[in-house]
Amino acid sequence: MEHVQEILDVTLLNLRLYDIALAIAIFFFFLFLRAVFTKTILAALKSFTAKTKTSLDEKLVDAIEAPLRFVFVLLGVYFAKQSLKLEALDSFLDNLIGSLGTFVLFWMLYRLITEFSTLFSAFSTRFGQKLSSDIENFIIKTLRVIVIAFGLMSILQIWGVNVSAFLASLGLGGLAIALAARETVANLFGSLVLFTDRPFRVGDWVQTSEVEGVVEDIGIRSTKIRTFAQALITVPNATIANAAITNWTRMGKRRIRMSLGLTYSTSTAQMEAILEEIRVYLKNNEAIHQDTIMIYFDEFGASSLNIFCYFFTKTTVWAQYLQVREQVNLELMRIVERNNASFAFPTQTLHLDSIPPELITTHKG
Repeated sequence: MEHVQEILDVTLLNLRLYDIALAIAIFFFFLFLRAVFTKTILAALKSFTAKTKTSLDEKLVDAIEAPLRFVFVLLGVYFAKQSLKLEALDSFLDNLIGSLGTFVLFWMLYRLITEFSTLFSAFSTRFGQKLSSDIENFIIKTLRVIVIAFGLMSILQIWGVNVSAFLASLGLGGLAIALAARETVANLFGSLVLFTDRPFRVGDWVQTSEVEGVVEDIGIRSTKIRTFAQALITVPNATIANAAITNWTRMGKRRIRMSLGLTYSTSTAQMEAILEEIRVYLKNNEAIHQDTIMIYFDEFGASSLNIFCYFFTKTTVWAQYLQVREQVNLELMRIVERNNASFAFPTQTLHLDSIPPELITTHKG
């Protein structure tokens, strides 16, 4: 025993072999505790969460598993350090262990963001399949950057770095960057407005004061619109988010408004028959929306008897709407022709009671 005691009292780098052996034993003891924790508590948690109906608890366990296993290593290092009594390195090791502890905390938050990305996916799919991946990646990357930034600031604070002064210095540089990138920031907030308000989707026919066409793509920075002349226009999201947008695709019906002018030679019986036939035709037309059909003889015009026509088509597609309107116009012409009436055109009648003799010119042949 005396020989063993002499060996344990031997110093290495001013540390007794006894203290070194004790520190190593403490460290491996915590590794043993980590193995026990993994095979018992974590295994039981995984078995329990596998039986539940939701997958969120499984994702939670997966997110915290690796950081919790690392905590045992960190505890082993801490208590091993305490047994060594390294006074010269005590402050440095405390800062190092504190930094590792902070790292574990933010590492856990980072993994939680990754594991629960399906929640962001469920939220982003509300904006359509094409926007889903863009919004999901934007949210996840933003949260990751925030976690990393706060983690670094917390670690710097442990090492005595004045984070407030550091942030103030960054603020001056950030102000310059913000001024230079204000258009990009405006487009970013514009995209958030489009994602939340959803004034249109990919494939919608939209019109603003500057552009009209079909939406082909909605990105984080800009929206691409294909005009009817097949030109592709890229509109910054900041511009389109602040514009008055008419979404023709979301119309439930499309209006037809016209005035039919018949000649003044049209009799009362002819007018009544024409009005009745037009009403019956529109009520029996499957392409016409039946909620609003207004056909009335509304005024005596300057050169015509005017019939006011106001109704809607069921289709909102431009080409189909034009086809329906053409069919209606042709049938209106047939109705007028069947009733021996005719359409009027602007005319003026000049009545002369007498013509002064000096205005009469005699031509001699």
